[in-house]
Amino acid sequence: MNIQIFGTRKNFDSKKAERYFKERGIRVQFVDMKDKGLSKGEFHSVCQAVGGYQKLIDENCRDKDLLALITYIAEEDREEKILENQNILKLPIVRNGKQATVGYRPEIWKDWK
Repeated sequence: MNIQIFGTRKNFDSKKAERYFKERGIRVQFVDMKDKGLSKGEFHSVCQAVGGYQKLIDENCRDKDLLALITYIAEEDREEKILENQNILKLPIVRNGKQATVGYRPEIWKDWK
């Protein structure tokens, strides 16, 4: 398994996800979203795995203006705006090759090989 966790050190669910894998002896690569976010290729891979960028957006994020902007701008401009403002994404984003989840999802992770 090649687990990547995209999150922040202050995010409770990111810490829980990291702890979940470490308790099972699975090495993880933690990517702090404050230092380095998702690349365009990683973003596309995660979107494809979870079923679109809509599932990545955190409806309860603090920046309501940005959330409204992303909701109402043209479809072709949304992806670029999300990549510029990754603080609007739900965390953690956990990747295992082509598989990915958004949020704390141990019920899915237990079936990963």
